[in-house]
Amino acid sequence: MNLTCVIIDDEPLAREGLANYVREVDFLHLSGTCENPLELMTLLDQQPVDLIFLDIQMPKMNGIDFLKIVQNPPMVIITTAYPSFALEGFQLNVLDYLLKPITFDRFVKSANKAKDYYRLLAKSEAKSAQKAADEDDSFFIKCGNKYEKLYFEDILFIEGMQNYVTIFTSKGKYITLLNLKSLEHNLANHAFIRVHKSYLVSASKIDSIEGNEIFIQSHRIPISRNYREQVIAQVVNNKLWIK
Repeated sequence: MNLTCVIIDDEPLAREGLANYVREVDFLHLSGTCENPLELMTLLDQQPVDLIFLDIQMPKMNGIDFLKIVQNPPMVIITTAYPSFALEGFQLNVLDYLLKPITFDRFVKSANKAKDYYRLLAKSEAKSAQKAADEDDSFFIKCGNKYEKLYFEDILFIEGMQNYVTIFTSKGKYITLLNLKSLEHNLANHAFIRVHKSYLVSASKIDSIEGNEIFIQSHRIPISRNYREQVIAQVVNNKLWIK
């Protein structure tokens, strides 16, 4: 894992000193240095940055003012000779506060803090993405007084009966007050196909087709004449091995 970082300081010696420290830390990659926050804003528009080493007392705009106006900044470690800004810095969610002169040991400790925080953010984002994926792969139906969570991949087929439907899954069957037409619309992006005026089936769950019947596990589902050619075209043709 590499953290892309930039150094902002109006003093050339301070920039060079921090740059040398960055080069000694294997997970830090220095993508640039700036003399003031205005240069930094231009750099942030041009490339992604994970970590900023930010001085406070600079001409044109100081580091605190920059933090107050920038939206969604990367991780920030303040580097300054003035301890009086520490409280205000942490109120602006800076990750750490390094007082000059900065020792290498203190710099490494701060860099490791940034690495740990970056990993924590990555894990949190991964969990959020997985949660979103799980939600996209499932839905709820009401069965009597109970709300049942169903996963698209578990559904074998659905039978419509006037004002309600029976959803057959690999884990059991569920009866709910829905109509087949609305379910067909909601399942359109999940490879479910209409095979009869009263049946929707999961194309991936079809084991075989014989005559006017579809076989899914131990179930036999009728295919109406109006849908048979469409079913064969969608399910069989692109996977049929022929001589």
